[in-house]
Amino acid sequence: MAEMALLEITGVSKRFGATAAVDDVSLTIERGAFFALLGPSGCGKTTLLRLIAGFEAPDTGRITIDGVDVTALPPYARPVNMMFQSYALFPHMDVATNIAFGLRQERMDRRHTAARVDEMLSLVQMSGYARRRPHELSGGQRQRINIARALMLRPQFLVLDEPVSALDVSVGAQIVNLLRDLQRDFGLTYLFITHSMPLVRYLATRIAVMRRGKLIEIGASEEICERPREDYTRTLLAATPEMPVVP
Repeated sequence: MAEMALLEITGVSKRFGATAAVDDVSLTIERGAFFALLGPSGCGKTTLLRLIAGFEAPDTGRITIDGVDVTALPPYARPVNMMFQSYALFPHMDVATNIAFGLRQERMDRRHTAARVDEMLSLVQMSGYARRRPHELSGGQRQRINIARALMLRPQFLVLDEPVSALDVSVGAQIVNLLRDLQRDFGLTYLFITHSMPLVRYLATRIAVMRRGKLIEIGASEEICERPREDYTRTLLAATPEMPVVP
């Protein structure tokens, strides 16, 4: 394993019936990377993220995070958290309870839990919203709460499934900049799915392109965007509409 590797996936496969959602995938992500995973709907991207986070178990292969084999570990025992496109907030809970939900496994006392919630709300610029319910928040605010909850357990590694696709451009840009700032301040490593090439060019340090369960191209962001090797990657890039990204 490379000295700076945080994630190493080796020969991982996952089938659902006759369909190979992930087919013999091997991938290494270095610590501190902002790694993008591209590909069409149904290519296996989300399944791969769920395998890394522990929500699915691979049929074959191994997943190692920070030198520890986590292939058989449950999600709460992995130093990784997953952030979903759909926010996945509990509608019957207020913001503070949503953010603190992951701490139930740690049995943290109420005083320390409340202090941690306040810290997370401050990080995502949502102080004062602890008692609001999800339906009282805008889409951008809900995604900020989603980020706060993902960071509550202080993971080293976040996997992000289309984190801004449900937001309009200006709000999405604010969330993107928040993610970038948090990565810089806390040394986080990101693996994210997106269909937005402007986001990839703006954020990603490396890119992997996935098709029919396989990784067909991996390289530095500039290399993939400017000099793709695979015909499919060139087609994918050409078919992606341009969107402005607010710096």
